Amino acid sequence: MTFEEIYNTYSPRVYRLCMGYVNDSTWAKDITQETFISVWQNLGKFRQESSVGTWIFRIASNNCLRQLEREKKNLKSEMPIDIEEKLMEDNSEQEKLLFRFISELEETDRLIISLELEELPQAQIAEIIGISEGNVRVKIHRIKEKLLKKFQEHEQLQRHKATLA
Repeated sequence: MTFEEIYNTYSPRVYRLCMGYVNDSTWAKDITQETFISVWQNLGKFRQESSVGTWIFRIASNNCLRQLEREKKNLKSEMPIDIEEKLMEDNSEQEKLLFRFISELEETDRLIISLELEELPQAQIAEIIGISEGNVRVKIHRIKEKLLKKFQEHEQLQRHKATLA
């Protein structure tokens, strides 16, 4: 695979992973760019001990963690005001809510569910995270339950607001 093919295949997925992780489109774009600079610089050194996708997602995950540590700031639980413009135009309100709810999860959970949403096999997620595949399955189930609860609470809040209006 050429770098261009790798970039075209993985950059939207890496961006969504980063977006789910940091909940800031500018930050996610920067981390995506940083990830592909690393991929470009190290492509010749790639030993093919895992798939290219696993390698790229591991780089992206590490970049997200490093960036969070560097910035030493809490993640926003609210979407930035300008996020409407910066997210891809085809994102529905449900997808925007999903990004927000994912950003409210603990770091490991954000990473796991972001990789799951990119349809990575659970064995690959386990390899990236460094936990067993069985543990990944359990965590995904629990994360989905947390997200479902957040959506249900949001719907109840919206209904309550509608009755007050």
